[in-house]
Amino acid sequence: MNQYELDTIKQAILNEIEGYEFYRLAAGKAHDEETRQALLNLSDEEMKHVEWLQGLFNHMRNEDADKFNLALVSDPPSPHIYDWNQLNEKDIQSTMSVFGIGMQMEALAIEFYAKAKEESKSEVAKKLYSKLIAWEQVHHDQFAAEYAKLKVEWWDEQRFSPF
Repeated sequence: MNQYELDTIKQAILNEIEGYEFYRLAAGKAHDEETRQALLNLSDEEMKHVEWLQGLFNHMRNEDADKFNLALVSDPPSPHIYDWNQLNEKDIQSTMSVFGIGMQMEALAIEFYAKAKEESKSEVAKKLYSKLIAWEQVHHDQFAAEYAKLKVEWWDEQRFSPF
């Protein structure tokens, strides 16, 4: 792999570490143990991604680009997003904020990998970036679905509904 691809993976590792730290900070501000644990679980998911990307980086760095076989690289770990239906009512607003920021982080990751794919000269790397885009899209979609549910609930609590 060339230096561009290695630098892209290094930046991806940093992005995941930032997500890990964000969820840990949010957990520290949670109003109850259930929410705190859920946010810590999300931070653990980010750390699994860091470990996966570090393994990928080491594999890519040590392989000749012509011999690098993406099929031998395992898929990224599947996210296990928490069931937010158990939230304490006073946490809805702060959880919505966490999900809103999480959606933005995932959207930026998708944009990051899409740009890397567009700029890469390596077909193998382009396939890798497509896999990573799909990975981040799953996260984004899960956050968006939960955010949409919470938003309706919050609107109801605020009596924004005309009925």
